[in-house]
Amino acid sequence: MNIQIYGKSKCFDTKKAERYFKERRIKYQRIDLPKYGMSAGEFRSVCQAVGGVDKMVDWEGKHPDLDLLRYLTPEAQVEKLLENPSLLRTPIVRNGKQATLGFCPEVWGSWT
Repeated sequence: MNIQIYGKSKCFDTKKAERYFKERRIKYQRIDLPKYGMSAGEFRSVCQAVGGVDKMVDWEGKHPDLDLLRYLTPEAQVEKLLENPSLLRTPIVRNGKQATLGFCPEVWGSWT
């Protein structure tokens, strides 16, 4: 199992995800999403696993670029999200080709 947790340092759900894996003694790699972002390949893989770009966006956030994002083409949305990963929902938890958005212990339990 190769768990990666993409998250923000001040995100409560990211901290809960880390605690979930730590309590079960499952090794994981934490990636600071605003600082390091995601590669285009990783983004496409997660996007395919969760069901599209629209589900990856944190539409309830308070970022000023969210309104602009609604009117962009899907290709332009991907470009904008790659250059500004703080618009993404967190945590993004990857296990190979599988991925989840948010706190999903029921899915993570099925991975082990």
